[in-house]
Amino acid sequence: MNFGCDVVLATRKVGWNTLWLKSCAIFHTINARLTAERGSAGPRTRCGMSMQREGRQMGDLISRDVGYSHDGCSMLGYLALPDTSDDAEPLPAILLVHDAFGLTGDMIATAERYAALGFAVLAADVWGDRTTPATEPEIGPLIGGMARDRERWMGRIAAAHEALIVLPEVDAASVVAIGYCFGGSSALEYLRIGGDIRGAVSIHGGLDLLAPDWSAWPATDVVTDETTSVHVLLCTGADDPMATAPMRTQLESSLSAAGVDWETDLYSDTKHAFTNPKSAFSPMPDVVAYNPRSSARAWASTTRFLAELFPEAQLA
Repeated sequence: MNFGCDVVLATRKVGWNTLWLKSCAIFHTINARLTAERGSAGPRTRCGMSMQREGRQMGDLISRDVGYSHDGCSMLGYLALPDTSDDAEPLPAILLVHDAFGLTGDMIATAERYAALGFAVLAADVWGDRTTPATEPEIGPLIGGMARDRERWMGRIAAAHEALIVLPEVDAASVVAIGYCFGGSSALEYLRIGGDIRGAVSIHGGLDLLAPDWSAWPATDVVTDETTSVHVLLCTGADDPMATAPMRTQLESSLSAAGVDWETDLYSDTKHAFTNPKSAFSPMPDVVAYNPRSSARAWASTTRFLAELFPEAQLA
């Protein structure tokens, strides 16, 4: 993939600096409240006990840290997969991309939840060194830097993808990217620039971060057979200010023009970050709010999407 050429084509102004920073400020307030109530570090803790699980079996799952790098940045992903020591068949895989807060304990738990379905899951470490920013001054430069330098952003996603597919447990031809919030943007953007994946799932992803030009995506090479073509699932709230109706329409038109099979699940009365229970404490519920019904629907849609994409897999 020629990231340099693609970056030139995709350059445009994006709206991350207002809405994304507002949501970061909201979550900072939420985390501060929870920390005060619990009298502990709470969500600010880097990865909790998960950092102690390297190479350890957890029930029917096995996990370990996976180190990789890109352009001088050291990253430490988290791999979770079923214990298939008696089965030599490689597994379909998920490249899981975190939200703006980095590879936290919550995201590690999400990786394990997907692994329990029967996937090898690598939770990427986009910020590097397991950085888990929590405040607007920490998060703003990270997201803004990626929005301005798409080559670096996509290079880090590609590095995680490469770290995943070289693993002996993984079927390199059966990888899907799934992301939440910033991670949803990352999964879609990686597909847009030609990432060699079977599909992408964006769960309350910020569509305001996406570049509009899908000309680099090889529409003429799309195989029309429904078991091998590329698929996209968008799970988003109807009232998410980072995924407005015009943004959705533009993306859907671009996907159709590129020959991508796409589906949008749009949830009523649903804001940004609706799968995160911490959003229930949001001081600005018009922007960020937890919606358990929409969260459950998004999980159901995602598992159905995975079952359709990998019909040969025996999903738990």
